[in-house]
Amino acid sequence: MVFSLFKKPAEKMPERKAARPKPPPAPERPAGDLAPQLAEPAVPAAPVQEEPKKELPPLEFSDSQFDFTDSAVMAIEVDQDIDPVQAEIEQAAVLFANAQDSAARAVLETSARAHSGADAERLWRMLLDLVQVLGDRGAFEKLGEEFARVCETSPPTWRTISDKAPAPVAAGPRAIVLQGVINGGALPEFDQIRAMLQKKEAVRVDLGKLASCDEEAAAMLCELLRLARKQGVVFAIEGADGLVGRLETRLVMGQAESPNSWLLLLELLQQLGRQDPFEEKAVEYAVTFEVSPPSWEAVKAPPVAKASSPAPILVPTDDIHFLSGELKNCRFDDLRAFLDLHDRPVIDFGHVKRLDFFSAGLLRNIIEPFKRQGKEVLIRNPHHLVAELMGIVDLQSVARIIVPKY
Repeated sequence: MVFSLFKKPAEKMPERKAARPKPPPAPERPAGDLAPQLAEPAVPAAPVQEEPKKELPPLEFSDSQFDFTDSAVMAIEVDQDIDPVQAEIEQAAVLFANAQDSAARAVLETSARAHSGADAERLWRMLLDLVQVLGDRGAFEKLGEEFARVCETSPPTWRTISDKAPAPVAAGPRAIVLQGVINGGALPEFDQIRAMLQKKEAVRVDLGKLASCDEEAAAMLCELLRLARKQGVVFAIEGADGLVGRLETRLVMGQAESPNSWLLLLELLQQLGRQDPFEEKAVEYAVTFEVSPPSWEAVKAPPVAKASSPAPILVPTDDIHFLSGELKNCRFDDLRAFLDLHDRPVIDFGHVKRLDFFSAGLLRNIIEPFKRQGKEVLIRNPHHLVAELMGIVDLQSVARIIVPKY
């Protein structure tokens, strides 16, 4: 096939002339001066040559080429700072809340052995609480030994989690509440306790709201507890688990500091009837201070009412609301009235085995209006799986949560 060297220019669509003002008439030229008006001869179009194809560089996607919005309208949020340990903790807590115990146990066993330090201790305590809730004492003892070796601290003690809340107690003296941070031993509450002991009256002291105490206050509490034993008077301690856990964390064997706090810890363990932890801490105290430790003494139990005595009047235990069992789709029907009645209400989770996600969220919604009213709601004694779920729903923003280490 032969291609022509000259190609007729392609015909173009005639353009519509834009409306323009008519120019003034040109001056007349002589008849012989027509050369400038003649059209120039057409020049043939040059042949069209195809340019060689260029290889394009590969596409690179980078932040300099594409800007992604972080607006919530896009419904895409990328979090680069997710803590993997926290993610595993939340996963195990939600699995347990959904009664997927085997899956939760698998996550905790794998994660606890994969981490170290404080993160590992959180995971281990969740795992030990899980096998305790499941009633697997053999696994608890075995895992407790591994926990002690990895975390270099004493393992939790086995306890039976009852799904029944304590029954109302017989009417008697109101509990003397020690709360906040106590500095010094000259407190009206201490004087009141001493006066009752000297009269050989039974004493009830609530430590559930006690955050901490200094050495002077610790020494005074020890003195009052010893006086009660010497007088043979019942000295009932309530809500001591939180304070015991904080003392165990703060007092370190080999650091010869806070001797009165050590002695208070031993007194409280004795009051709670925990002889094995008492013996262990007594040895640590002796090693730390190079002195003989206190010996175990049985605490006098409350007197048993005689058969001929009239039945006591049952009343609620002050400002404590007890929850128990497995809280699934729980509506907390009587909780609002309880919170409305008391200025400093306490919700006790010591007998709660499981809390599901719905109930945890609803509990937060119930407490929030009372928080706005200025009430300090205390949630005490949840085991670590329940406590971590409370953290997921941000329950700690509306209530103070005390988790014992047992």
